[in-house]
Amino acid sequence: MRKLIFVATLLSCVFSYSQSKDFKITGKIVSEDDQTPLEAATVYLERKKDSSLVTYTISNKDGGFELEDKTSDENLNLLVSYVGYQTYKQQVAINKTQINIGDIKLKVSTDALDEVLIKSSAPVTIKKDTLEFNVSSFKTKKDANVEDLLKQLPGVEIDDEGKIKVNGKEVNKILVNGKPFFGNDPSITTKNLTKEIIEKIQVVDTKTKSEAFTGEEGDTENKTINLTIKEENNKGVFGRVAAGVGTDKRYEFAGMFNRFDNDQRVSVLLGGNNINSPGFSFGEIEKMFGGGENTWFNSNGSFSINGRQFGGGEGITTSKLAGTNYADNFGEKTEVAADYFYSKSNSENDKSSQRETILSDSRYFSNSRSTSSNDTQSHTINTDFEIKIDTTFMINVKPSFAFSKTTTDYVSEDETLDENLTLTNQSSLNSFVESKLNNFSNEISATKKFGNKGAYLKFEIDNSFNKNESDDYINSNSEVFGTSPETIIRNQFTDDSRKSNDFSTDVTYRLPIKAKEFFVNFEYEYQYNKDENTKSTYDFDETTNTYNSFNEALSTDFNYTDVKSSPGVQLSYRNEKFSARFGMDYIFRTLKNKDGLRPQFDVERDFKAIEMSSNFNYKFSKKASVYANYRLRNRPPSLRQLQAFEDVSNPLNTIVGNPNLEPTNENNLYVGFNAYNWQERTGFYMYANLTKSNNAVVSKTIVDPETLKRTTTYDNVNGNQNGYFGLDYSKSFKIDSLRTIRVKIGNWTNFSKNINYNNNVQYASKSVGFNPNVGVDFIWKDVFEVKPRYRISFTNNKYDIEAFNDRNYTSHNIDINTAFFLPKGFEWRNDITYNYNSNIADGFQKSAWFWNASLAYSVLKDKGTLSLKVYDLLNQNTNARRRATQDYIEDTQSTVLRQYFMLNFSWKFNSLGTKGETEGNGHYYVD
Repeated sequence: MRKLIFVATLLSCVFSYSQSKDFKITGKIVSEDDQTPLEAATVYLERKKDSSLVTYTISNKDGGFELEDKTSDENLNLLVSYVGYQTYKQQVAINKTQINIGDIKLKVSTDALDEVLIKSSAPVTIKKDTLEFNVSSFKTKKDANVEDLLKQLPGVEIDDEGKIKVNGKEVNKILVNGKPFFGNDPSITTKNLTKEIIEKIQVVDTKTKSEAFTGEEGDTENKTINLTIKEENNKGVFGRVAAGVGTDKRYEFAGMFNRFDNDQRVSVLLGGNNINSPGFSFGEIEKMFGGGENTWFNSNGSFSINGRQFGGGEGITTSKLAGTNYADNFGEKTEVAADYFYSKSNSENDKSSQRETILSDSRYFSNSRSTSSNDTQSHTINTDFEIKIDTTFMINVKPSFAFSKTTTDYVSEDETLDENLTLTNQSSLNSFVESKLNNFSNEISATKKFGNKGAYLKFEIDNSFNKNESDDYINSNSEVFGTSPETIIRNQFTDDSRKSNDFSTDVTYRLPIKAKEFFVNFEYEYQYNKDENTKSTYDFDETTNTYNSFNEALSTDFNYTDVKSSPGVQLSYRNEKFSARFGMDYIFRTLKNKDGLRPQFDVERDFKAIEMSSNFNYKFSKKASVYANYRLRNRPPSLRQLQAFEDVSNPLNTIVGNPNLEPTNENNLYVGFNAYNWQERTGFYMYANLTKSNNAVVSKTIVDPETLKRTTTYDNVNGNQNGYFGLDYSKSFKIDSLRTIRVKIGNWTNFSKNINYNNNVQYASKSVGFNPNVGVDFIWKDVFEVKPRYRISFTNNKYDIEAFNDRNYTSHNIDINTAFFLPKGFEWRNDITYNYNSNIADGFQKSAWFWNASLAYSVLKDKGTLSLKVYDLLNQNTNARRRATQDYIEDTQSTVLRQYFMLNFSWKFNSLGTKGETEGNGHYYVD
């Protein structure tokens, strides 16, 4: 019966569209005053009966436009919107396929019109430095969140990891009414705020508060999205709760409560699960992979999201999270934002690996197996105070606090075999570590503007205090075979205390050479970093049955300082189409280390260097621009690399520093071009990066041919370079008002040349990776979506040393995402992934299909959703990985989340808009 209903729905849709008429409307937008063409004016068509959007476009540089679509309406309303001009409206009869409107003359807005509300419903508005979308013009599913909405906007792309790009540029900050929402965490904001409360989405270049206050140019390569809440929705409560239970004892729960009262905003969030999700999933299939913006996975099974620790990447993680966010204005001068998070996680992981290490005259093999259990609890508090003393003076203070406690059980067994597969050494390790971390950081900036030409004085202070204390119990047994066998047994306790105190201050004075266009900045930076590292190791005394025998060889007492002073000057120029900046600093740096146990290894080095930075940005039009950036950086070696003492904490690998190392000079060039053609619905993005290093610091390892024990030190080399080149093209084809096809083609090419040592022999390795991809989106609005993707990767490694064989790798990846919007409120979604890598070693899985599916049903008048989701439907999930470097090839496999079925229920509530609601769409026009 359901199939018959579904087929009937499709047939009715097809029949209705057969009655539609094709049309193409052309014309030109000009200013009434001087008849000049107006580029980037928004031209759109609305239905007369309900003001729903039919189609839209943006005028080209000559003011011309084309509107092409299908409709069954006899008449449509044509509207034109352009910043600084009155909105234009006229009725157009759809009585032929080709309709030429001729010149449309826009009137300049005047003060006399201030008494009349002019509120444009244009779907897209392009201002000087802002791209604005009108939310009501873009249709989504009924319970859509902000992420669903963003996916419908032209020029906006969201990848599988949740990263957002607008016209090819990454979004690194999301605000709500201009204020942070849960610490600018995009995943919380986009996943949990619903479309229905949003009125406008504004996209601007990312700026600090000081840059916004002074009118400086921001980060042109990163974007900020500001979500503007509807005025009638700025008072009330809304939120969502959800819970799910599944097979194999899988579960998840989440809840979010928000209270908005004009400027005051309070939000509370909590969640938990044992399915490797960050802790605030509402059961959507998009969250089944975990992940999210700014997510980092660590080899010990822990992961962090925007600085909050959870546990899990590898292995299986159980996590819980609670947080609250507060924002308010105090009077007209002070804005406050704050958030608090508590997280708790447990991660379990079993891991095995096989490594082949290639030496200049031989090779050897290593096998490793490990089991780890990690428990973490953390608390973080972030606050932000913005105080505007007056229109020329602003103070910004951002203190943050963090505390975490972690316990880790770790057991491992390792063995090393020579090229004849003869066992050469082996080791076993059992470790228990309990650590506590305390952190306080604060950022203070004070900015004073002078006059109206762009002059200002800015003073910034950043400081942070970190204290990390740990107790480490270790029991290890290392055996070396051969003609001189050796057994090293360690039963030890280590009390490790690490403290750091980082302080920096910057002073900038900007002097305008030409008002609001050409400036010179005089800058000075002072930086003081101090690290104290005290590690006291005690051997177990069987007589007293305590750890009381101090082991000096495995203990440290370091006191590091890094002091930097750098005066500099910067020139900058900007106008509507062109901006450029060039700056130069002279660096004075002193690195010093005091060794409390081994004074003979004290280090003090002075470095002087020049650093430069420059960028260039040119806008060909409001639709296309080119960007270039060059930087020269001077990176000193780390104090650990400079220390000459022998670190024998690993019995099979002794590390010795080199006090004669020189700083690394790094040259970096980045070039990018992006264009989005609103008329053709095409996007083209191209970017390239090249980094070259002189005096790069590399490790230098010598392997004993008999025991395979290693000794590692450091050296400077010249000739290291790496880079990448990317190309992306997308085009949308609109079949009719409901059916759209979007094609995406791209390629990512990366290359590198590295100078390294292999068993005391210097060599060069060259690597080139070629990664083309293609994707097609077919969307039939409110019926179904199909989005297949295909990626193939070719990697070629070449070496100038005979001991290394050149290697080629190929891998394939297919992604298929589908969504079917069935009758009676059903929604069926699938995420299918196929991976194949022929280079995986025997014993590891080379290919796998990975299929997640969910079936959702809307209840309680679309306020509730009942869903059944299946993780890894084919039960083929694998965590096999291969990593190839210049001197080794390693295959690893670890614990993964296996197949489960889960039943979820979520319910959303909303009392926003109960006061001050407007009738209809609230738009008024001046003809």
